[in-house]
Amino acid sequence: MMKRRGLAMGIGGTAAMAALPAEAAPGLDLQAHMPGPLSTDTPPVETRSGKVRGYRRNGIHVFKGIPYAAPTSGQARFGPPGRHPGWSGTRSALAYGPVCPQAPRWRNDYLAFLFDWNEGYPGEDCLFVNVWTPSVTEGRRPVMVWLHGGGFYAGSSYELPSYDGEHLSRRGDVVVVSVNHRVGLLGYLNLGALAGDAYPHAANAGMLDLVAALDWVKSNIGQFGGDPGNVTLFGQSAGGWKINALTVMPAAEGLFQKAIVQSGSRLRLGEPEQTAALARATVAELGLEGADLARLQELPASALVDAGIAGRKRLADEQDVPLSAVQWQPTVDGDVIPTHPYDPETPGWAGRLPMIIGTTKHERSPSLADPSLEAIDLAAVAERLRPELGEQTDQVLHAYRLAHPQAAPVELLALINSPRTDAITQAGRQAQDAPVYLYWFAWETPVLDGRPRAFHGLDLPFMFDNTDRCAGMTGATEEARILAARMSAAWIAFAHRGDPNHPDLPPWPRFEPGTGSTMVLAERCAVAEDPDREERKVLEAALESDG
Repeated sequence: MMKRRGLAMGIGGTAAMAALPAEAAPGLDLQAHMPGPLSTDTPPVETRSGKVRGYRRNGIHVFKGIPYAAPTSGQARFGPPGRHPGWSGTRSALAYGPVCPQAPRWRNDYLAFLFDWNEGYPGEDCLFVNVWTPSVTEGRRPVMVWLHGGGFYAGSSYELPSYDGEHLSRRGDVVVVSVNHRVGLLGYLNLGALAGDAYPHAANAGMLDLVAALDWVKSNIGQFGGDPGNVTLFGQSAGGWKINALTVMPAAEGLFQKAIVQSGSRLRLGEPEQTAALARATVAELGLEGADLARLQELPASALVDAGIAGRKRLADEQDVPLSAVQWQPTVDGDVIPTHPYDPETPGWAGRLPMIIGTTKHERSPSLADPSLEAIDLAAVAERLRPELGEQTDQVLHAYRLAHPQAAPVELLALINSPRTDAITQAGRQAQDAPVYLYWFAWETPVLDGRPRAFHGLDLPFMFDNTDRCAGMTGATEEARILAARMSAAWIAFAHRGDPNHPDLPPWPRFEPGTGSTMVLAERCAVAEDPDREERKVLEAALESDG
Protein backbone atom coordinates (compact mmCIF):
# COMPACT_ATOMS: atom_id res chain seq x y z
CA MET A 1 0.00 0.00 0.00
CA MET A 2 1.48 3.34 -0.92
CA LYS A 3 1.33 5.62 2.09
CA ARG A 4 3.70 8.45 1.15
CA ARG A 5 3.22 8.97 -2.52
CA GLY A 6 2.88 12.38 -4.04
CA LEU A 7 2.27 13.79 -7.44
CA ALA A 8 4.05 15.92 -9.95
CA MET A 9 2.58 19.39 -10.25
CA GLY A 10 0.54 20.48 -13.19
CA ILE A 11 1.33 23.81 -14.73
CA GLY A 12 -2.25 24.95 -14.26
CA GLY A 13 -1.64 26.78 -10.97
CA THR A 14 -1.57 30.52 -10.69
CA ALA A 15 1.92 31.91 -11.35
CA ALA A 16 3.03 34.22 -8.58
CA MET A 17 5.78 35.77 -10.71
CA ALA A 18 6.02 36.58 -14.38
CA ALA A 19 7.71 33.80 -16.32
CA LEU A 20 11.06 34.41 -17.97
CA PRO A 21 11.04 34.03 -21.75
CA ALA A 22 12.41 30.87 -23.32
CA GLU A 23 15.14 32.71 -25.24
CA ALA A 24 18.53 33.23 -23.67
CA ALA A 25 19.04 36.24 -21.42
CA PRO A 26 22.09 38.42 -22.13
CA GLY A 27 23.94 37.15 -19.04
CA LEU A 28 23.71 33.46 -19.93
CA ASP A 29 26.93 31.98 -21.29
CA LEU A 30 25.97 29.06 -23.52
CA GLN A 31 29.55 28.56 -24.71
CA ALA A 32 30.89 27.63 -21.26
CA HIS A 33 31.52 24.03 -22.26
CA MET A 34 33.08 24.27 -25.71
CA PRO A 35 35.79 21.61 -26.27
CA GLY A 36 39.32 22.69 -25.45
CA PRO A 37 42.85 21.32 -25.08
CA LEU A 38 43.82 18.70 -22.51
CA SER A 39 47.13 18.56 -20.66
CA THR A 40 48.66 16.06 -18.23
CA ASP A 41 51.48 18.48 -17.41
CA THR A 42 49.89 19.54 -14.13
CA PRO A 43 51.19 20.04 -10.59
CA PRO A 44 50.70 17.26 -8.03
CA VAL A 45 48.41 17.84 -5.05
CA GLU A 46 49.28 16.69 -1.55
CA THR A 47 46.57 14.73 0.31
CA ARG A 48 46.77 13.15 3.74
CA SER A 49 47.56 9.79 2.08
CA GLY A 50 50.10 11.04 -0.48
CA LYS A 51 50.44 13.09 -3.64
CA VAL A 52 48.09 12.75 -6.63
CA ARG A 53 48.37 14.09 -10.18
CA GLY A 54 45.42 14.51 -12.52
CA TYR A 55 44.97 16.39 -15.78
CA ARG A 56 43.67 19.76 -16.97
CA ARG A 57 40.91 20.31 -19.52
CA ASN A 58 39.42 23.65 -20.53
CA GLY A 59 40.99 25.27 -17.49
CA ILE A 60 39.57 22.72 -15.04
CA HIS A 61 41.84 20.39 -13.07
CA VAL A 62 40.42 16.85 -12.93
CA PHE A 63 41.36 14.09 -10.50
CA LYS A 64 39.72 10.68 -10.78
CA GLY A 65 39.94 7.61 -8.59
CA ILE A 66 41.53 9.09 -5.44
CA PRO A 67 41.21 6.63 -2.51
CA TYR A 68 39.46 8.21 0.47
CA ALA A 69 39.62 5.16 2.77
CA ALA A 70 41.35 1.81 3.12
CA PRO A 71 40.39 -1.24 1.02
CA THR A 72 37.22 -3.02 2.15
CA SER A 73 37.75 -6.54 0.78
CA GLY A 74 38.75 -9.73 2.62
CA GLN A 75 38.67 -9.39 6.40
CA ALA A 76 37.62 -5.75 6.03
CA ARG A 77 34.41 -6.80 4.27
CA PHE A 78 31.26 -5.60 6.09
CA GLY A 79 33.39 -3.49 8.42
CA PRO A 80 33.51 0.31 8.75
CA PRO A 81 35.95 2.08 6.42
CA GLY A 82 39.41 2.71 7.82
CA ARG A 83 42.02 5.37 7.13
CA HIS A 84 43.99 4.65 3.93
CA PRO A 85 47.59 3.65 4.74
CA GLY A 86 48.91 5.98 2.06
CA TRP A 87 51.41 5.61 -0.76
CA SER A 88 54.85 6.84 -1.65
CA GLY A 89 55.66 9.02 -4.64
CA THR A 90 52.88 10.56 -6.76
CA ARG A 91 49.78 8.52 -7.55
CA SER A 92 48.15 8.87 -10.97
CA ALA A 93 44.56 10.12 -10.76
CA LEU A 94 43.59 10.01 -14.43
CA ALA A 95 40.81 7.40 -14.50
CA TYR A 96 37.77 6.45 -12.45
CA GLY A 97 38.14 3.71 -9.84
CA PRO A 98 36.26 0.42 -9.56
CA VAL A 99 32.51 0.23 -9.01
CA CYS A 100 31.12 -1.75 -6.09
CA PRO A 101 30.03 -5.20 -7.40
CA GLN A 102 26.29 -5.07 -8.02
CA ALA A 103 23.37 -6.52 -9.91
CA PRO A 104 23.22 -5.64 -13.63
CA ARG A 105 20.69 -3.06 -14.78
CA TRP A 106 19.68 -1.12 -17.90
CA ARG A 107 18.52 -4.04 -20.03
CA ASN A 108 15.78 -2.03 -21.75
CA ASP A 109 16.69 -0.50 -25.11
CA TYR A 110 14.79 2.76 -24.51
CA LEU A 111 16.31 3.29 -21.06
CA ALA A 112 19.77 2.51 -22.42
CA PHE A 113 19.31 5.15 -25.12
CA LEU A 114 18.04 7.81 -22.72
CA PHE A 115 20.57 7.35 -19.95
CA ASP A 116 23.65 6.22 -21.94
CA TRP A 117 24.98 4.39 -18.88
CA ASN A 118 28.51 3.27 -18.08
CA GLU A 119 28.56 0.34 -15.67
CA GLY A 120 32.32 0.66 -15.21
CA TYR A 121 34.33 -2.28 -13.94
CA PRO A 122 33.55 -4.09 -10.66
CA GLY A 123 35.96 -4.16 -7.77
CA GLU A 124 35.29 -4.59 -4.08
CA ASP A 125 37.89 -1.99 -3.13
CA CYS A 126 35.79 0.85 -4.48
CA LEU A 127 36.14 3.75 -2.05
CA PHE A 128 37.25 6.55 -4.38
CA VAL A 129 36.45 10.22 -4.96
CA ASN A 130 36.70 12.32 -8.12
CA VAL A 131 37.44 16.06 -8.06
CA TRP A 132 36.95 18.91 -10.56
CA THR A 133 38.39 22.29 -9.62
CA PRO A 134 39.34 25.57 -11.36
CA SER A 135 42.61 25.83 -9.40
CA VAL A 136 44.82 23.79 -7.08
CA THR A 137 47.02 26.70 -6.04
CA GLU A 138 44.64 29.35 -4.77
CA GLY A 139 41.14 30.09 -3.55
CA ARG A 140 38.59 28.75 -1.07
CA ARG A 141 35.70 27.88 -3.34
CA PRO A 142 32.34 26.36 -2.40
CA VAL A 143 32.43 22.55 -2.53
CA MET A 144 29.61 20.52 -4.11
CA VAL A 145 29.66 16.80 -3.21
CA TRP A 146 27.55 14.60 -5.50
CA LEU A 147 25.85 11.42 -4.23
CA HIS A 148 24.64 9.14 -7.04
CA GLY A 149 21.32 7.36 -7.37
CA GLY A 150 20.58 3.73 -8.16
CA GLY A 151 18.74 2.77 -4.99
CA PHE A 152 21.02 1.55 -2.25
CA TYR A 153 21.81 -1.46 -4.41
CA ALA A 154 23.45 -0.03 -7.56
CA GLY A 155 25.02 2.94 -9.32
CA SER A 156 28.35 4.73 -9.19
CA SER A 157 29.87 8.20 -9.35
CA TYR A 158 30.30 7.95 -13.13
CA GLU A 159 27.45 5.69 -14.20
CA LEU A 160 25.80 8.47 -16.21
CA PRO A 161 27.49 11.05 -18.48
CA SER A 162 25.46 13.76 -16.73
CA TYR A 163 27.57 13.24 -13.58
CA ASP A 164 30.73 14.75 -15.10
CA GLY A 165 31.58 17.83 -13.04
CA GLU A 166 33.71 19.85 -15.48
CA HIS A 167 31.03 22.23 -16.79
CA LEU A 168 29.49 22.86 -13.37
CA SER A 169 32.91 23.62 -11.88
CA ARG A 170 33.78 26.07 -14.65
CA ARG A 171 30.43 27.84 -14.79
CA GLY A 172 30.22 28.34 -11.03
CA ASP A 173 33.84 28.58 -9.85
CA VAL A 174 33.12 25.67 -7.50
CA VAL A 175 34.92 22.45 -6.56
CA VAL A 176 32.84 19.39 -7.52
CA VAL A 177 33.40 16.04 -5.82
CA SER A 178 31.71 12.70 -6.58
CA VAL A 179 31.89 9.51 -4.53
CA ASN A 180 31.92 5.75 -4.99
CA HIS A 181 30.84 3.68 -1.99
CA ARG A 182 29.60 0.21 -1.10
CA VAL A 183 26.08 -0.64 -2.25
CA GLY A 184 23.78 -3.67 -2.05
CA LEU A 185 24.58 -6.35 0.47
CA LEU A 186 28.23 -5.26 0.65
CA GLY A 187 27.02 -1.95 2.07
CA TYR A 188 23.77 -2.83 3.84
CA LEU A 189 23.64 -6.52 4.89
CA ASN A 190 22.19 -6.46 8.42
CA LEU A 191 24.20 -9.24 10.03
CA GLY A 192 23.59 -8.00 13.56
CA ALA A 193 20.63 -10.33 14.16
CA LEU A 194 22.53 -13.30 12.71
CA ALA A 195 26.08 -12.86 13.99
CA GLY A 196 25.73 -10.58 17.00
CA ASP A 197 28.77 -8.41 17.67
CA ALA A 198 30.89 -9.97 14.91
CA TYR A 199 29.62 -7.47 12.32
CA PRO A 200 28.25 -4.51 14.33
CA HIS A 201 28.26 -2.00 11.47
CA ALA A 202 27.52 -4.18 8.43
CA ALA A 203 23.93 -2.88 8.17
CA ASN A 204 25.18 0.67 7.55
CA ALA A 205 28.65 0.18 6.10
CA GLY A 206 27.71 2.05 2.90
CA MET A 207 26.58 5.08 4.88
CA LEU A 208 29.77 5.01 6.95
CA ASP A 209 31.64 5.09 3.64
CA LEU A 210 29.93 8.38 2.83
CA VAL A 211 30.88 9.80 6.23
CA ALA A 212 34.49 8.77 5.52
CA ALA A 213 34.32 10.49 2.12
CA LEU A 214 33.02 13.70 3.72
CA ASP A 215 35.77 13.50 6.33
CA TRP A 216 38.27 13.19 3.46
CA VAL A 217 36.75 16.32 1.91
CA LYS A 218 37.08 18.19 5.20
CA SER A 219 40.75 17.19 5.55
CA ASN A 220 41.88 17.54 1.94
CA ILE A 221 39.67 19.77 -0.18
CA GLY A 222 41.58 22.91 0.77
CA GLN A 223 44.51 21.53 -1.25
CA PHE A 224 42.19 21.49 -4.28
CA GLY A 225 41.08 25.11 -3.91
CA GLY A 226 37.95 24.29 -1.91
CA ASP A 227 36.52 25.60 1.34
CA PRO A 228 35.95 22.74 3.82
CA GLY A 229 33.60 25.01 5.75
CA ASN A 230 31.25 25.50 2.79
CA VAL A 231 30.18 22.05 1.60
CA THR A 232 26.89 21.41 -0.19
CA LEU A 233 25.65 17.85 -0.63
CA PHE A 234 23.50 17.24 -3.71
CA GLY A 235 21.97 13.97 -4.81
CA GLN A 236 19.18 12.60 -6.96
CA SER A 237 16.85 9.67 -6.28
CA ALA A 238 18.65 7.41 -3.76
CA GLY A 239 21.35 10.09 -3.67
CA GLY A 240 18.78 12.39 -2.07
CA TRP A 241 17.69 9.60 0.27
CA LYS A 242 21.33 9.17 1.31
CA ILE A 243 21.46 12.86 2.17
CA ASN A 244 18.40 12.42 4.38
CA ALA A 245 20.06 9.44 6.08
CA LEU A 246 23.21 11.48 6.72
CA THR A 247 21.15 14.17 8.45
CA VAL A 248 20.47 11.79 11.36
CA MET A 249 23.97 10.34 11.64
CA PRO A 250 25.91 11.86 14.56
CA ALA A 251 29.17 11.10 12.74
CA ALA A 252 28.14 13.37 9.85
CA GLU A 253 27.47 16.46 11.96
CA GLY A 254 29.51 19.43 10.79
CA LEU A 255 30.74 17.74 7.58
CA PHE A 256 28.31 19.65 5.31
CA GLN A 257 26.47 22.95 5.58
CA LYS A 258 23.76 22.80 2.87
CA ALA A 259 21.91 20.14 0.90
CA ILE A 260 19.97 19.67 -2.35
CA VAL A 261 17.56 16.70 -2.44
CA GLN A 262 16.36 15.86 -5.96
CA SER A 263 13.56 13.30 -6.32
CA GLY A 264 14.78 11.59 -3.15
CA SER A 265 12.65 12.89 -0.26
CA ARG A 266 12.24 9.57 1.50
CA LEU A 267 11.29 10.20 5.13
CA ARG A 268 12.13 6.82 6.65
CA LEU A 269 14.89 4.21 6.55
CA GLY A 270 14.84 0.48 7.16
CA GLU A 271 13.56 -0.99 10.42
CA PRO A 272 15.87 -3.63 11.98
CA GLU A 273 13.35 -6.44 11.49
CA GLN A 274 12.95 -5.54 7.81
CA THR A 275 16.63 -5.51 6.97
CA ALA A 276 17.38 -8.55 9.18
CA ALA A 277 14.75 -10.55 7.24
CA LEU A 278 16.52 -9.74 3.97
CA ALA A 279 19.86 -10.70 5.51
CA ARG A 280 18.44 -14.07 6.62
CA ALA A 281 16.98 -14.75 3.17
CA THR A 282 20.30 -13.89 1.53
CA VAL A 283 22.39 -16.02 3.89
CA ALA A 284 19.93 -18.89 3.39
CA GLU A 285 20.65 -18.75 -0.35
CA LEU A 286 24.31 -19.36 0.50
CA GLY A 287 23.49 -22.25 2.85
CA LEU A 288 25.34 -20.63 5.74
CA GLU A 289 24.46 -20.47 9.42
CA GLY A 290 26.10 -20.15 12.81
CA ALA A 291 29.88 -20.37 12.70
CA ASP A 292 29.74 -20.76 8.91
CA LEU A 293 28.93 -17.05 8.62
CA ALA A 294 32.65 -16.36 8.76
CA ARG A 295 32.77 -17.68 5.19
CA LEU A 296 30.97 -14.53 4.11
CA GLN A 297 34.38 -12.85 4.13
CA GLU A 298 35.92 -15.56 1.95
CA LEU A 299 33.38 -16.05 -0.82
CA PRO A 300 33.85 -14.18 -4.11
CA ALA A 301 31.98 -10.89 -4.21
CA SER A 302 30.11 -12.10 -7.31
CA ALA A 303 28.68 -15.03 -5.33
CA LEU A 304 27.43 -12.63 -2.67
CA VAL A 305 25.81 -10.38 -5.27
CA ASP A 306 24.03 -13.38 -6.81
CA ALA A 307 22.85 -14.48 -3.36
CA GLY A 308 21.56 -10.97 -2.71
CA ILE A 309 19.50 -11.05 -5.90
CA ALA A 310 18.07 -14.47 -5.01
CA GLY A 311 17.51 -13.43 -1.38
CA ARG A 312 15.39 -10.45 -2.40
CA LYS A 313 13.24 -12.66 -4.59
CA ARG A 314 12.93 -15.32 -1.88
CA LEU A 315 11.77 -12.78 0.70
CA ALA A 316 9.34 -11.11 -1.71
CA ASP A 317 7.81 -14.51 -2.46
CA GLU A 318 7.60 -15.40 1.23
CA GLN A 319 5.91 -12.12 2.10
CA ASP A 320 3.78 -12.10 -1.09
CA VAL A 321 4.85 -8.56 -1.98
CA PRO A 322 6.28 -7.06 -5.18
CA LEU A 323 10.04 -7.35 -5.56
CA SER A 324 10.26 -3.56 -5.43
CA ALA A 325 9.02 -3.71 -1.82
CA VAL A 326 12.17 -5.58 -0.74
CA GLN A 327 15.16 -3.29 -0.99
CA TRP A 328 18.66 -2.84 0.36
CA GLN A 329 18.67 0.23 2.58
CA PRO A 330 20.25 1.64 5.73
CA THR A 331 18.98 0.43 9.10
CA VAL A 332 17.83 2.54 12.04
CA ASP A 333 20.05 0.70 14.51
CA GLY A 334 19.97 3.18 17.38
CA ASP A 335 23.71 3.76 17.07
CA VAL A 336 25.11 4.69 13.66
CA ILE A 337 21.61 5.82 12.64
CA PRO A 338 19.58 6.60 15.77
CA THR A 339 16.27 7.55 14.15
CA HIS A 340 14.36 8.09 10.92
CA PRO A 341 15.21 11.37 9.16
CA TYR A 342 11.84 13.13 8.76
CA ASP A 343 9.29 10.90 10.42
CA PRO A 344 7.77 11.98 12.71
CA GLU A 345 9.82 15.20 12.83
CA THR A 346 12.87 16.98 11.48
CA PRO A 347 16.36 15.82 12.45
CA GLY A 348 18.12 17.73 15.21
CA TRP A 349 21.35 19.37 14.05
CA ALA A 350 20.47 19.04 10.36
CA GLY A 351 17.13 20.82 10.79
CA ARG A 352 19.05 24.10 10.50
CA LEU A 353 20.58 23.33 7.08
CA PRO A 354 19.45 25.38 4.07
CA MET A 355 17.97 23.05 1.44
CA ILE A 356 16.67 22.88 -2.11
CA ILE A 357 14.08 20.10 -2.47
CA GLY A 358 12.13 19.03 -5.53
CA THR A 359 10.86 16.49 -8.05
CA THR A 360 10.25 16.13 -11.77
CA LYS A 361 6.75 16.31 -13.23
CA HIS A 362 6.49 12.69 -14.46
CA GLU A 363 8.77 10.85 -12.04
CA ARG A 364 7.38 7.40 -12.72
CA SER A 365 6.50 7.84 -16.37
CA PRO A 366 4.73 4.53 -17.11
CA SER A 367 5.47 4.45 -20.84
CA LEU A 368 9.16 5.36 -20.46
CA ALA A 369 10.31 1.82 -21.21
CA ASP A 370 7.13 0.52 -22.87
CA PRO A 371 5.65 2.67 -25.67
CA SER A 372 2.52 0.50 -25.84
CA LEU A 373 1.34 2.07 -22.58
CA GLU A 374 0.82 5.38 -24.39
CA ALA A 375 -2.42 3.89 -25.71
CA ILE A 376 -4.00 2.85 -22.41
CA ASP A 377 -7.41 4.33 -21.64
CA LEU A 378 -8.91 5.70 -18.44
CA ALA A 379 -10.39 2.33 -17.54
CA ALA A 380 -6.92 0.78 -17.65
CA VAL A 381 -5.55 3.63 -15.50
CA ALA A 382 -8.32 3.06 -12.95
CA GLU A 383 -7.53 -0.66 -12.90
CA ARG A 384 -3.88 0.08 -12.08
CA LEU A 385 -4.81 2.51 -9.31
CA ARG A 386 -7.60 0.51 -7.68
CA PRO A 387 -5.41 -1.83 -5.57
CA GLU A 388 -4.03 1.24 -3.80
CA LEU A 389 -6.94 3.66 -3.86
CA GLY A 390 -9.86 1.25 -3.55
CA GLU A 391 -13.29 2.85 -3.64
CA GLN A 392 -11.74 6.31 -3.98
CA THR A 393 -10.12 5.51 -7.35
CA ASP A 394 -12.76 7.16 -9.54
CA GLN A 395 -12.88 10.26 -7.35
CA VAL A 396 -9.10 10.70 -7.53
CA LEU A 397 -9.00 10.12 -11.27
CA HIS A 398 -11.80 12.65 -11.78
CA ALA A 399 -9.91 15.27 -9.75
CA TYR A 400 -6.80 14.84 -11.88
CA ARG A 401 -8.74 14.87 -15.16
CA LEU A 402 -10.38 18.11 -14.07
CA ALA A 403 -7.02 19.70 -13.16
CA HIS A 404 -5.22 18.43 -16.27
CA PRO A 405 -7.84 18.27 -19.06
CA GLN A 406 -5.24 18.00 -21.84
CA ALA A 407 -3.32 15.12 -20.25
CA ALA A 408 -3.40 11.67 -21.83
CA PRO A 409 -4.54 8.82 -19.53
CA VAL A 410 -0.97 7.54 -19.18
CA GLU A 411 0.13 11.03 -18.09
CA LEU A 412 -2.60 11.13 -15.44
CA LEU A 413 -1.23 7.87 -14.09
CA ALA A 414 2.23 9.45 -13.84
CA LEU A 415 0.87 12.55 -12.11
CA ILE A 416 -1.00 10.51 -9.51
CA ASN A 417 1.75 7.99 -8.86
CA SER A 418 4.72 10.20 -8.00
CA PRO A 419 6.68 11.22 -4.88
CA ARG A 420 5.75 14.90 -4.67
CA THR A 421 3.93 14.53 -1.33
CA ASP A 422 7.11 13.38 0.41
CA ALA A 423 9.01 16.36 -1.04
CA ILE A 424 6.37 18.77 0.28
CA THR A 425 6.35 17.05 3.68
CA GLN A 426 10.13 17.21 3.96
CA ALA A 427 10.18 20.84 2.83
CA GLY A 428 7.54 21.79 5.38
CA ARG A 429 9.33 20.13 8.27
CA GLN A 430 12.75 21.47 7.27
CA ALA A 431 11.36 24.98 6.80
CA GLN A 432 10.50 25.23 10.50
CA ASP A 433 14.09 26.24 11.31
CA ALA A 434 15.92 26.67 7.98
CA PRO A 435 15.54 28.31 4.56
CA VAL A 436 14.05 25.85 2.07
CA TYR A 437 13.42 26.28 -1.67
CA LEU A 438 11.02 23.93 -3.46
CA TYR A 439 11.17 23.24 -7.20
CA TRP A 440 9.34 21.23 -9.81
CA PHE A 441 11.15 20.27 -13.00
CA ALA A 442 8.51 20.37 -15.75
CA TRP A 443 10.56 20.57 -18.97
CA GLU A 444 9.60 17.68 -21.25
CA THR A 445 12.14 16.03 -23.52
CA PRO A 446 11.49 15.99 -27.29
CA VAL A 447 13.27 12.63 -27.79
CA LEU A 448 11.35 9.43 -28.55
CA ASP A 449 8.45 11.57 -29.81
CA GLY A 450 8.21 13.21 -26.38
CA ARG A 451 6.89 10.04 -24.77
CA PRO A 452 9.21 10.10 -21.71
CA ARG A 453 7.97 13.61 -20.74
CA ALA A 454 9.67 15.05 -17.60
CA PHE A 455 10.85 11.65 -16.39
CA HIS A 456 12.81 10.64 -13.28
CA GLY A 457 16.40 11.81 -13.75
CA LEU A 458 15.79 14.25 -16.60
CA ASP A 459 16.89 17.13 -14.36
CA LEU A 460 20.42 15.67 -14.02
CA PRO A 461 22.01 17.03 -17.23
CA PHE A 462 20.44 20.43 -16.55
CA MET A 463 21.81 21.05 -13.06
CA PHE A 464 25.21 19.64 -14.13
CA ASP A 465 25.07 21.82 -17.28
CA ASN A 466 25.61 18.75 -19.45
CA THR A 467 22.66 18.82 -21.85
CA ASP A 468 24.85 18.41 -24.97
CA ARG A 469 26.79 15.57 -23.34
CA CYS A 470 23.42 13.89 -22.63
CA ALA A 471 21.76 14.32 -26.02
CA GLY A 472 19.81 11.07 -25.64
CA MET A 473 17.93 12.64 -22.74
CA THR A 474 17.67 16.25 -23.87
CA GLY A 475 17.89 16.29 -27.65
CA ALA A 476 20.83 18.74 -27.26
CA THR A 477 18.55 21.62 -28.20
CA GLU A 478 19.14 25.34 -27.68
CA GLU A 479 16.10 25.39 -25.41
CA ALA A 480 17.73 22.72 -23.23
CA ARG A 481 21.00 24.69 -23.06
CA ILE A 482 19.17 27.83 -21.91
CA LEU A 483 17.33 26.00 -19.12
CA ALA A 484 20.56 24.23 -18.12
CA ALA A 485 22.33 27.57 -17.79
CA ARG A 486 19.53 28.88 -15.57
CA MET A 487 19.17 25.76 -13.43
CA SER A 488 22.89 25.13 -12.90
CA ALA A 489 23.32 28.81 -12.00
CA ALA A 490 20.68 28.37 -9.27
CA TRP A 491 22.45 25.30 -7.85
CA ILE A 492 25.74 27.24 -7.97
CA ALA A 493 24.27 30.31 -6.24
CA PHE A 494 22.94 28.04 -3.51
CA ALA A 495 26.38 26.47 -3.05
CA HIS A 496 27.95 29.91 -2.74
CA ARG A 497 25.52 31.51 -0.28
CA GLY A 498 22.61 29.18 0.57
CA ASP A 499 20.16 30.99 -1.73
CA PRO A 500 19.42 29.89 -5.35
CA ASN A 501 18.31 33.31 -6.59
CA HIS A 502 20.15 34.87 -9.53
CA PRO A 503 19.22 37.45 -12.20
CA ASP A 504 18.21 34.95 -14.90
CA LEU A 505 15.43 33.36 -12.82
CA PRO A 506 12.28 34.98 -11.44
CA PRO A 507 12.64 35.76 -7.71
CA TRP A 508 12.51 32.38 -5.92
CA PRO A 509 10.89 32.76 -2.47
CA ARG A 510 11.46 30.44 0.43
CA PHE A 511 9.00 27.61 0.83
CA GLU A 512 6.30 28.18 3.43
CA PRO A 513 3.76 25.41 4.18
CA GLY A 514 0.92 27.94 3.99
CA THR A 515 1.70 29.12 0.47
CA GLY A 516 3.72 26.27 -1.06
CA SER A 517 5.82 28.58 -3.25
CA THR A 518 7.43 26.42 -5.94
CA MET A 519 9.85 27.28 -8.73
CA VAL A 520 8.62 25.66 -11.94
CA LEU A 521 11.69 24.90 -14.06
CA ALA A 522 10.52 24.65 -17.65
CA GLU A 523 10.82 26.38 -21.01
CA ARG A 524 9.44 29.44 -19.23
CA CYS A 525 10.49 29.45 -15.58
CA ALA A 526 7.97 30.82 -13.07
CA VAL A 527 6.97 30.62 -9.42
CA ALA A 528 3.58 29.10 -8.60
CA GLU A 529 1.76 28.89 -5.28
CA ASP A 530 1.06 25.21 -4.57
CA PRO A 531 -0.49 24.72 -8.04
CA ASP A 532 -1.67 21.14 -7.49
CA ARG A 533 -3.19 21.68 -4.04
CA GLU A 534 -6.78 20.68 -4.89
CA GLU A 535 -6.13 17.38 -6.65
CA ARG A 536 -3.40 16.49 -4.14
CA LYS A 537 -5.88 16.91 -1.28
CA VAL A 538 -8.22 14.44 -2.96
CA LEU A 539 -5.39 11.93 -3.40
CA GLU A 540 -4.14 12.28 0.16
CA ALA A 541 -7.64 11.89 1.57
CA ALA A 542 -8.08 8.72 -0.49
CA LEU A 543 -4.83 7.27 0.83
CA GLU A 544 -5.84 8.07 4.39
CA SER A 545 -9.30 6.53 4.04
CA ASP A 546 -7.84 3.41 2.41
CA GLY A 547 -5.10 3.01 5.00
